[in-house]
Amino acid sequence: MKIFKLEVKNFRLLKDFSLDVENELSLIIGKNNSGKTSILNVLNKFLSNNDANSISINDFNLDFKDEICKLLKESIQISESDYMNKNILMYLRIFISYDESDNLRNISDLIMDLDPNHNVIVLSFEYGLSYNGFKNMKLKYDEHLSASDAEVQIKLTENEFLLQEYTNYFVVNKLSLGYDYEKNNVNPFVFINLKEAKIDLSNVINFKLISAKRDVANKDNNSTLSRHTASIYKRTESSSQNNIAVERFKNKLSSTDKELNKIYREIFSNVINKVNMFGGFTVGESDIKVISNLQHQELLEGNTLVTYNHGGNQLPEHYNGLGYMNLISIIFEIEILINQFKRDGNPADINLLFIEEPEAHTHPQMQYVFIKNIKSLLKDGIIINEVEQSSINLQYFISTHSAHIVSDCDFNDIKYFIRIDSNSVKAKNIKDLENEYKRNGEDANYRFLKQYLTINRAELFFADKAIFIEGDTERILLPVMMKKIDLEKNSKNLLLSQNVSIIEVGNYSHIFEKFINFISVKSLIITDIDSVKRIPMKNTDGTYKLTKSGEQRYAKIECPTIEADETSNASLKYFYKHSELRHFTTKQFKDKILKKDDATWQLDETGQLCVICQTEEEGYLGRSFEDAFFCINNNIAYIKKNRSKFVGLKNKSLFYANTDPFMLAEKCINSKSQFAIDIIRNSNENFSNWEIPVYIREGLEWLRD
Repeated sequence: MKIFKLEVKNFRLLKDFSLDVENELSLIIGKNNSGKTSILNVLNKFLSNNDANSISINDFNLDFKDEICKLLKESIQISESDYMNKNILMYLRIFISYDESDNLRNISDLIMDLDPNHNVIVLSFEYGLSYNGFKNMKLKYDEHLSASDAEVQIKLTENEFLLQEYTNYFVVNKLSLGYDYEKNNVNPFVFINLKEAKIDLSNVINFKLISAKRDVANKDNNSTLSRHTASIYKRTESSSQNNIAVERFKNKLSSTDKELNKIYREIFSNVINKVNMFGGFTVGESDIKVISNLQHQELLEGNTLVTYNHGGNQLPEHYNGLGYMNLISIIFEIEILINQFKRDGNPADINLLFIEEPEAHTHPQMQYVFIKNIKSLLKDGIIINEVEQSSINLQYFISTHSAHIVSDCDFNDIKYFIRIDSNSVKAKNIKDLENEYKRNGEDANYRFLKQYLTINRAELFFADKAIFIEGDTERILLPVMMKKIDLEKNSKNLLLSQNVSIIEVGNYSHIFEKFINFISVKSLIITDIDSVKRIPMKNTDGTYKLTKSGEQRYAKIECPTIEADETSNASLKYFYKHSELRHFTTKQFKDKILKKDDATWQLDETGQLCVICQTEEEGYLGRSFEDAFFCINNNIAYIKKNRSKFVGLKNKSLFYANTDPFMLAEKCINSKSQFAIDIIRNSNENFSNWEIPVYIREGLEWLRD
């Protein structure tokens, strides 16, 4: 029995939300404010709390709240049919599948269809406003507005009235809904009201969470881990009555009690004798004793220390780093919650565990270790009886901002949360991205993407914006160029203060296009125009080579753009569907912005992707970055002035004999990466003694704004 989908309506950012759930781990990732905490809270509020007061007005999706306020404000009463169509409802729906191997005892009353081929249960936890409830609320609001100033000192707006009154009209319902197997969706008109039928779900779903707000700190009085030991013991004792270690612990305490009783008689004899002097109403009433009563659970709670070994010394837990304390605390909490899930060998049919941001305070290596071991840790923990091979049914969510956790997880476990607009988000499955690549016969491209992201650039999942570059030169210089633009514009909207990820992809940026569209990240691709010309191919005897059909064969060689016929750049050809050089030399900047329409990228000034290459500057079109850089910097006057400091250059005499930028780029670059470093080393404080090639400046300013 497994949960395979969650649907949420009108809860915070989850306006019209659906999440596919994996059989074991569902790894929830996304940028800040993309709904990761919302999914945790909707589960917690509907599954852990049974009263309507757990839902706050702040949990209402803003569009949902505006719709209610609009209805309150309208002068004409809405009809019941029109009101029902508006579906003024917040809900969490849990889709459960079962098969013939499952014990159906706890869900038998929830099954809506006896067809043996139908195996879906939909539980709906709802917080809604009925038509009658709305009529009563609107009547009260209208009375409030029509009241005299003497009766009402301040007239409330619809929003203020809703905030004050919503708890009096909204109600909680729990339903088992019908399922339309043909449409593969819910049938809300067929249902069982679980409250009216007095059906208890505690044996069906058990939900626990480990919040990101964990009680760990390296203060001198902190003993979070030590307190956990009492909880672990309590669960161990209650679930293992025949546990030999537990019995030995109890016996030892009993023996210690007897020894301490003798000592206490000596320590407290003086005060006991004084008490006896006052006598009492009956014999022996004031004859007190101080005895030892080492209640084992309470003993652990106040007197157990967790220590760690450092250089042969046992140091208290708060001497350890926050990262280790956080990681150990999570493991302790998992141990406690797993024991709670087991419920003395009578677990619920489905057990849900949500771990929020386990990476808090931990360094990258610990994050790798955590995600690598969490599955095996939970798999070992859920075993109830090794002999009978019985275990609890556990599904778990982990939400994270950690690129290190993402890079070492199973990609198919990833659920990517993304904002659609200011009031709603959606969840995407990475496995759907894989299917998209495979449908287009690009299996190898997906394998490359997956390997590259996991090894190098998993942080792209969390970026607000991305820049895809070719190589070392751009990687070294781009942050400096961004800084230079920030200094020049003196704007509050600074590039370096934005969450921009720079990705080095060589000449393969087009392989990332489906991924760019999938995560909807605003992206800039910086590439070279890579001009080439076609020349006839000749045989050794000087004759021209021909194809089998008798046509002339041509080779393509690198050349200055003025001599070129086309570009050899695979990314430019992919995105613009052209290879002729004239197509790129005539482009305005607005013609470099793209938006994906169905399967293809189309020109659209509102698009999320901009693909740029060299553009004409001072009547000259460069072929590469170096070519364009030499051109815009006053025919290399900047280079001449600092030539002795440019160790990445060779043939420096050519800077005096030849000022053709293409020739200098071809003949004088000894090391591209060293040349990039030379540019930085020879910059003044504001980087104002050299210019950024126009095509890069235009692209960076577009991305910034």
